[in-house]
This record gives sequence, C-alpha cells and structure tokens, in this order.
Amino acid sequence: MSKLYIVPTPIGNLEDMTIRAIRILKEVDLILAEDTRTSGKLLKHFEIGTHMHSHHMHNEHKTIENLISRLKAGDTIALISDAGTPAISDPGFLLTRACVENGITVECLPGATAFVPALVNSGLPNDKFVFEGFLPDKKGKQTRYLALAEETRTMILYVSPHKLVKTLTEFITYFGEDRPICVSRELSKLHEENIRGTVREVLTHFENKPPKGEIVVIVGGKPSK
Repeated sequence: MSKLYIVPTPIGNLEDMTIRAIRILKEVDLILAEDTRTSGKLLKHFEIGTHMHSHHMHNEHKTIENLISRLKAGDTIALISDAGTPAISDPGFLLTRACVENGITVECLPGATAFVPALVNSGLPNDKFVFEGFLPDKKGKQTRYLALAEETRTMILYVSPHKLVKTLTEFITYFGEDRPICVSRELSKLHEENIRGTVREVLTHFENKPPKGEIVVIVGGKPSK
C-alpha cells in the first residue's frame, strides 16, 4: 500500500533513533534524504540497506511529480532530513502537501526535534509558544522583529552559530537587554550547553566564548504590564 513516511532522525545522539524508525527505513521501497552522504552514515550504523535518493531544498520542486507517480503506483517512501523531523525548517512540506492533495497516506513518526528539549529545559513558560525557525536574512527581518517585539508567548528561533552574537545584539535593540532567554547548543551531544540569563548576560558569554554547533534560542515573551 502506497504511503509516505516522515521519519525523524537523531539530532546528535544515535541512541535517540527509535526501533520503529529503523524498521520503517528497512521496509520502505525508497528513502529520500536531504544529504545522502550524511544519511549514509546513519543507515550504515543501523544496517539499513534501502536505496536512497537525494531530496533537498534545491531539487524538491523538480522531483515531486515523479515521487507522486511512484507513490500512486504503490511504492512506500520514507523522508528523512540530516537531523530531526523533516519539514521543521527542513525540506518536507512540499512533498507532504502534494501527497495530501493526491489522496496519498502520510504518516509522521514521533521523534527527535531540536526545539522541544530546548524549550522544555529553558525554564521559560511553555504552556504557549510560537516557533519562528530561522529569521529572514535581510528582506523582512526588521518587520519580523517589530512583530516579535509585541509577542507575549515564548518564542523559539534557530540561529546559525556565526550569526548568534549579531542576533543577540539585535535582540537588545528590539526586545531590550533584560529579556530572559536561553541558548541551547549541541543538544543531546557530548558537549550540550544551555546558557540562561538576560539577553545582555548571554551576549557577554558568547562574545567571550564563540559558539559552535547547532543552536536553538528560546526568548521570553513581552511581559504584561
């Protein structure tokens, strides 16, 4: 029976791979991987021999028609990204939408997603939150910041390590230096680090210790008057 499986992969620690995810990846007809070199190491580790095709932001528009045809013909396909859950700031949405539009079953397995542990261990309110992913590089960034400055819910952002200090400096401009934040780095890995404090305190930390690795930033919402 044709089906698209959305399969999360570990964000760092290979022990976070689920038994079900391993089984699905072994059983499907094809695995779509964001980077076949990166995913090849994962598949080798878990002795998964399923054939892979590359599926990333630069080719996903071109490959969808063929993939839908294969699914309609009865194939089962699994989509994975380099780390975490596909479609969360990674390729996956376009193919999922195409499957839904064509009446093809989509099943998303639960599993690793970087922003969930970052949010939970931040110590900031998590009963209501908004996921922003990566902010625009240039066009639209100021408009986005002005909107977020009024956001009362806890905010989740992904930030590249080489942009972290600049981003925290921008936080001071738009959120103020006393807004509480938490920067989580290398989650689930050996050198996991969670730096909590005000924007000013966290900025000072990373000015003295340049960040490395994958980063999630949790920002407290605008305080109620």
